[in-house]
Amino acid sequence: MLGSVVLIWIFIFLLFLFIRIHRPKNFPPGPRPVPIFGNLFQLNITNPLKDFEKLAQRYGNIYSLYFGARPVVVLTGFKAIKEALVTKSADFSGRPQNILVCDVTEGKGIAFADNDLRWKEHRRFALMTLRNFGMGKQSMEDRILGETEHLVARLEKCAGAFINPQTLFHEAALNVIHLVLFGTRFNYEDNTLKEYIRHFTENTKIVNGPWGMIYDTLPMLRSLPLPFKNAFKNYHTIETMFANMISKHKTSRVPREPRDFLDCYLDELDKRGDGGSSFDEIQLARYLIDLNVAGVDTTSSTLLTAFLYLMTQPDIQERCQQEIDEVLEGKAHASFEDRLKMPYTQAVINECQRIAKTVPLSVFHCTSRDTELMGYSIPKGTIIIPNLASVLSEEGQWKFPHEFNPANFLNEQGQFEKPEAFLPFSAGPRMCLGEGLARMELFLILVTLLRRFQFFWPEDAGEPDFTPVFGITLTPKPYRMGVRLRQPAREM
Repeated sequence: MLGSVVLIWIFIFLLFLFIRIHRPKNFPPGPRPVPIFGNLFQLNITNPLKDFEKLAQRYGNIYSLYFGARPVVVLTGFKAIKEALVTKSADFSGRPQNILVCDVTEGKGIAFADNDLRWKEHRRFALMTLRNFGMGKQSMEDRILGETEHLVARLEKCAGAFINPQTLFHEAALNVIHLVLFGTRFNYEDNTLKEYIRHFTENTKIVNGPWGMIYDTLPMLRSLPLPFKNAFKNYHTIETMFANMISKHKTSRVPREPRDFLDCYLDELDKRGDGGSSFDEIQLARYLIDLNVAGVDTTSSTLLTAFLYLMTQPDIQERCQQEIDEVLEGKAHASFEDRLKMPYTQAVINECQRIAKTVPLSVFHCTSRDTELMGYSIPKGTIIIPNLASVLSEEGQWKFPHEFNPANFLNEQGQFEKPEAFLPFSAGPRMCLGEGLARMELFLILVTLLRRFQFFWPEDAGEPDFTPVFGITLTPKPYRMGVRLRQPAREM
C-alpha cells in the first residue's frame, strides 16, 4: 500500500516536472504558476481586484500570470496603461481568442473581434453613424430626454416611498440605446425588456465570475455541462431576439431614408452587396448586441453608484441641486450644453464614474505581435489585462484617491478640470464606442432627476455598504432608495 502511494506521488512529481510552465526570456515577473492550473489557486476568482493590487505591490506595475498554460500580463497604473494602449496601440489592440467571452460571440460583433479589417470597418461605421444621428447633438438629446420623462413619471408614482432601483436604470439605459438602434422603446413592464436584462446581466456575471475563469484556465472541462454553458444559451436567445427584431424592422423600412442605426446598416449592406464584404446580417445581430452591452450596463451601474453616494452625502446632493436650479431657472428641461455652466455638478458626475470603476479590468487586450513594454519582452498572443481600477484610485494622480470627493475634478478656482488619468472608458483605438452617449445620458438623467426629486437613505437600512459586486462591470450591492418630490418653489 505504502509503495503504491509513493509511486503515485513520484508519477505526479514527474508529470509536473515535464509539463511545468517556462516563462519566456525577459518576461514580466510574477508568482510561480502551477502546471495545468497556472495561477488559478492564487486568485480569488469571485473578485481578484485585491489580489491584483497585492501582486502589483510585490512585482511592480507590469507583472505576469498564467491562465492554465496561457501567459497573461497585467498592467497597473496610468504610465503602463497609457504606454501600451496609446503609445504602442498597434501592438496592444488585439483581442484574445479562445476564452469564454470570445467563444460565446464567435469573435464577431465589434467589442471582441480581433484586430482585423472587420473590426476597423465596423468601428468606423459605428462612430460615423452615431455622429450622424446626433451623438452630442439635439436629436440624441431628444431621445434621452424623452426616456427621462418616462423615468420621472415612474418615480413620481413612488414619491414619498422607497424603491429598489436595481433594474430601474438598466431599463432606462436599454430603452435609450434601443431608440438609437431600432427607433422604438419598451414599456417598463414589458416582459421582453425584463428578459433582455436578465440574460445580459447573467452573462456579465458568468464571463467575469468563477466559471468564466475556470473556462479560460482549464480547456479540458469545456465539454462538460457546467454553468458556463449558460452563457452560450443566453447569448443564443438574445441573438434570436435581435434577429427577429431585424426581420420585423425590414417590413417598414424605406431604403436610403434611415430612421435609426439599423436602417443605416441595412443601407450599407445594399450598397456593398455580397462581394466578400465584412458587413452581413449575422454580423449585424451580434454588432447590435455589442452596442447594447456597451450602452446599458456601464451607464446603469454608474447611475446606481451615483445615487448611492448622493443619498448618503446629502450636502453634495443639495449643492448640485442649488447649481441646477440656478442654471435651469425658467427652462423646461436641461440640455447637454448646460454642463458648461455647472462645474460642480460635472465634477460630481465624473467623481461618480471614477469611484464606481464600472469596468475595472477594461475588456482584455492581446498583443498582435512580439513587442516590448517598459523594458520587458512580451510575445505575440499574450493576453493583456489593463487594470483601469488601479488608475482611477492611483496615488499621485488624484487629490483624494480613496474617497468620494468632487474636488478631484475641480481646480483652485472651482472650475471643472478633468485629470489625464480619468480613464473610465479605457484609452486608445479600443476605447468604448459609447463614451459620448454615456456622458450625455449621465448628465441629462442625473440633472433632470435631481431637479425634480430628493433622494434619501432609509433610516432603518443601517450603514450603507459601498462594496461593489464584481463582474465585467462593478455594480453596487442592492439597496433601497427613498424618493420625495422637492418643495413646490423648486419644481420644474
